[in-house]
Amino acid sequence: MTRILTALASLACLALAAIGIAACSPLALFDAIGPRDSGGRQVLRDEPFGEGPRRRLDVYAPVNAPENAPVLVFFYGGSWQNGSKADYAFVGQALAAQGFVTVLPDYRLYPEAPFPGFLEDGAAAVAWVRNNIATYGGDPRRIVLAGHSAGAYNAVMLGLDTRYLKAAGVDPKVIRAVAGLSGPYDFLPFDQDTSRKVFGQAPDPRATQPVTFAGPSAPPAFLATGADDTIVRPRNTQSLAETLRNARVPVQERIYPGLDHADTLLALSVTFRSKAPELAEMAAFLRTQAASRQSMTIGRR
Repeated sequence: MTRILTALASLACLALAAIGIAACSPLALFDAIGPRDSGGRQVLRDEPFGEGPRRRLDVYAPVNAPENAPVLVFFYGGSWQNGSKADYAFVGQALAAQGFVTVLPDYRLYPEAPFPGFLEDGAAAVAWVRNNIATYGGDPRRIVLAGHSAGAYNAVMLGLDTRYLKAAGVDPKVIRAVAGLSGPYDFLPFDQDTSRKVFGQAPDPRATQPVTFAGPSAPPAFLATGADDTIVRPRNTQSLAETLRNARVPVQERIYPGLDHADTLLALSVTFRSKAPELAEMAAFLRTQAASRQSMTIGRR
């Protein structure tokens, strides 16, 4: 069904382009025409968190937001080479409807920003959240990071390798948990075109891998993937989950039967939510971790 929708969306985009309407991607069309969760709404658009057009963010909030709601920063995927927050409004509203003040940042892409440029942008977005999110009902002491595919890498890496947040002036302890959907976390050697381009110039390849930093001080993690994912193999999720468990870090690992790489993103949508209980399980895990650590004193690691 997912592939059928993608094909139909592609045909619709071609038809629109043929009659002179701006070109679109299948995801952009899906985001534009698909049903949205009614429990979330956009409250801020294109807010700068740094210089340049790729350093802007959107904020979504629960319709009936409690005071000091937990905050979720979601990073989209695209092989660190493409993507736009404008195509992920359905994700922002879905997560806001689950009770999170949700932030969707853009970030610089390859070739403008090979590793670690996109992580530095992610850390800058979190710094903006730390300093400003209370205005929109979010608790800056309770931030969780999440993402899909390359965005899952960004979210998990920022949570595990605390150097980027510290450089941005953020205490890593405000990150109460991370969630990764179909993310690459343990992918040495760089034997694919994307990994060679994006990470190949790093002086220490091991320092590009989230699994390298999966120690006892890591935040709790929800790690999910599709059993049929052939783009980012499930072994990435399994390897990181096992390493974190060995370090006695709380982990919820889910491998959903019948889902492929795109499905773990689309399962967040109203249209495809019946494919897997991913949204409910991820949201429950993140809420629990944020609530259970609410009373912790925020200091530096």
